[in-house]
Amino acid sequence: MNKLLILLLVFTVLSCEKESKKKPVTPVPVARPKIVVEGKSVVIDSALLNSYDSKVLKEFYLATGFKSVWQSNKERRIILEQLLKSDEEGLNPANYNVIKLQKFEKKYANLNDENRANYDVLFTRSLQKYISHLTSGRFNPSYLYKNWDLKKNSIDVNQTIALLLKTDSLAFKMEELKPNHIVYKSLKKALQIINSFPNDDFTTIEIANKIVLNDTNPSLIAIKKRLIYWKDMKPKDSLSAIYDSETNEAMKKFQIRHGLSADGVIGKGTVDALNFSKRKRKEQILANLERWKWFPREMGEEYVIVNIPDYKLSLVKENDTLRTHKVVVGRDKRPTPVLSSKINQIILNPTWTVPPTILKEDMIPAISRNRNYLAQTNIKVYDSSGNLVSANDWNPSKAKKYRYVQSPGKSNSLGMVKINFPNRFSVYLHDTNHRDFFVKQKRSLSSGCVRVENPLKLAETLLNDADNWNTEKITKILQSEKTKYIKMNDDVKVHILYWTAWSEGNTLIFRDDIYNLDADLYQML
Repeated sequence: MNKLLILLLVFTVLSCEKESKKKPVTPVPVARPKIVVEGKSVVIDSALLNSYDSKVLKEFYLATGFKSVWQSNKERRIILEQLLKSDEEGLNPANYNVIKLQKFEKKYANLNDENRANYDVLFTRSLQKYISHLTSGRFNPSYLYKNWDLKKNSIDVNQTIALLLKTDSLAFKMEELKPNHIVYKSLKKALQIINSFPNDDFTTIEIANKIVLNDTNPSLIAIKKRLIYWKDMKPKDSLSAIYDSETNEAMKKFQIRHGLSADGVIGKGTVDALNFSKRKRKEQILANLERWKWFPREMGEEYVIVNIPDYKLSLVKENDTLRTHKVVVGRDKRPTPVLSSKINQIILNPTWTVPPTILKEDMIPAISRNRNYLAQTNIKVYDSSGNLVSANDWNPSKAKKYRYVQSPGKSNSLGMVKINFPNRFSVYLHDTNHRDFFVKQKRSLSSGCVRVENPLKLAETLLNDADNWNTEKITKILQSEKTKYIKMNDDVKVHILYWTAWSEGNTLIFRDDIYNLDADLYQML
């Protein structure tokens, strides 16, 4: 027993000696902005700051030496104008205390020190919130959505305000804080356009059957009123219940604006779009303005951008759109995730390793019904040791432990090309063996990955190497049906995003909210 105690004592001493040799971890101090107070300031009481329960507010006035900073009439006026116009950015001026701030401002010359301190603190807190909402949005989408992988647009608001206080061009610097992507700007324009429409009093349109050219239907009078309201058709003195050619052409315009098949046939999808009120469309625009504040501020000099609800991919270089492609995206139960990444590899004649969800929900049931399914789809099965498992030896109880690989070829689910980029969802851009899907208007049909029409043209443009990767050489590799991995040399970003509203010129454009995100987001706003 004594020997055991001695051993334990020695071990403890040695352990303590090792611990004592470790260097203590010194916390890195948070850099505070340097804020030079100008003009005749007043003292800010810490009790006033405590009443706001805001760490970032306390840190700001700690950097000022607990002195007021908004002594400049010009600076206050410029910032107040921005707060008053915050609704143009899809924000609510009431969140920035504009009425209270205006009351203070009107009698600023006669305010005593206590009220000037109150005004200064309220002004700073309102500006902090506005900068945060403008640059990062009001919500953090990572807390709202599982299928989301964008880096948060974080900003040091106090450092930003410190820089605003130093600048000679405050109005310009305030404008620079706003998202500058062309789609965000088009959404702001869309908000202006929708606000110009009068309030509507439309009732719900209902039809039993599709309406085609020359049909007579009592609902056509309401439909024509809707087309006139949205300016797809010119106003008329009298409206009939006949589906005439003029209305048919107006309907095609309406369908194009809403991403519908522009055939003039009035079916369920068209009626659903017609039944959106001005208020609902405005809510949709506001939800999209918030969402665009979450998207990357810098897309890159060259990037691929996919709009999920528009079923469209664009390749952009130096603000010029080089190519556009139709895409197929994930269906509602297997949605395509929102993400940003960088293209690192293009694969010709790819193999396809079946992902867990498709394996569980689709493939195992199919093999269980018919063992010939493996041969028919050119899929090979491997056990955990990498040994090939024949269809006869395939064991349903071990089905989830096997690895399923589809060989290259015309029947391969990924088609002839796959475009890779790192992401935690294991999704990618790829060709498909179901090219007939691109004829469909609604293309939320995949299991999450993005299928691209004419992907070889996209791959060739991305590779940007006419000597080594021209059409002729790529075709030879494809004909060999051997897998070829090509590393990307150019820095090309990829952004898979989600927006359902924008404007083109003075025209409002809408898309079906295929994942039902708009209404929920507006309610939170």
